[in-house]
Amino acid sequence: MQVAFYKGRKRLFNRLTRLWLRGPYSHCELILGTDHNGLAICASSSFMDGGVRIKHMPLNPDHWDIVEVGGDANNAWHWLYQHLGDKYDLLGFVGFIFRILGHEKSRWVCSEAVAAMIGVPDAWRFDPCSLHAAVSVLCAIDGVADAVPGASRTGGAGRGT
Repeated sequence: MQVAFYKGRKRLFNRLTRLWLRGPYSHCELILGTDHNGLAICASSSFMDGGVRIKHMPLNPDHWDIVEVGGDANNAWHWLYQHLGDKYDLLGFVGFIFRILGHEKSRWVCSEAVAAMIGVPDAWRFDPCSLHAAVSVLCAIDGVADAVPGASRTGGAGRGT
């Protein structure tokens, strides 16, 4: 499986998210496959789309970094069907900035949903930048980047300080 990390700057929301997280990414998607039109079949939770959903979309490399990850696709689909339609966790999103706020257990931010689908424990702890760092390190440790053509160890710019 693969995770796509959005580094685009088109919308104000994305620019502000990147600024708040002090990193290059504002959103992420789990890539579950490709449809007959060549679009990526992605799953995530999106504020713009209202929560957990599946979406067919182009992933322009100018706007997305893709990292090969472990996990079980069947488990990811199972998680997705259990949570499809769950609402976006706005409190959890604000919690990236003010951790004391926590998150709502029945709602999901993008990185939390993606982390849960690939089997990461305590998925609520991850924002898009920290999830990228975690899966990139695991990718390098497991040697996945060397074994998979086109896989990225870092996927682009490093995390800001």
